[in-house]
Amino acid sequence: RICPLDVKEAEEGDLVKAGRILIAPGDYHLELERKSLATVAHVNQQELCNGHRPSAGVLFRSVARHFGAQSMALIMTGMGRDGSAEIGEIYRAGGLTLAQDEKSSVVFGMPKVAIEMGHAEKIVSLEETAEVLNRLAKEFAGRS
Repeated sequence: RICPLDVKEAEEGDLVKAGRILIAPGDYHLELERKSLATVAHVNQQELCNGHRPSAGVLFRSVARHFGAQSMALIMTGMGRDGSAEIGEIYRAGGLTLAQDEKSSVVFGMPKVAIEMGHAEKIVSLEETAEVLNRLAKEFAGRS
């Protein structure tokens, strides 16, 4: 086992919970919705967003809409601009936004655009990502 967390390809209706990582299935967008007692994952094959499906933009938009200032997002290495504008919706809603730095990115496309647009509150290297996310999640929990 590579990761101590439960890593799972998302299915319609999966519950989002501590210790679980949901990955968008191939050719499906992943969205999150806050229900009264839980956060639920939705997968769909709606039209391409930013030329992609799955799209980081679709996920970020749903997070901004349902969680606003109670959200934290990281945009990592990737070609193009998918998610770069939409992570800004989280930023404008008061959520915490991070972008991977150029040095540790294989392709500095998506994070570069997000940084240039002013949508990244913090810039982190791949090597420090886990430590920074854990530390910020604890600090961020106190902000809510």
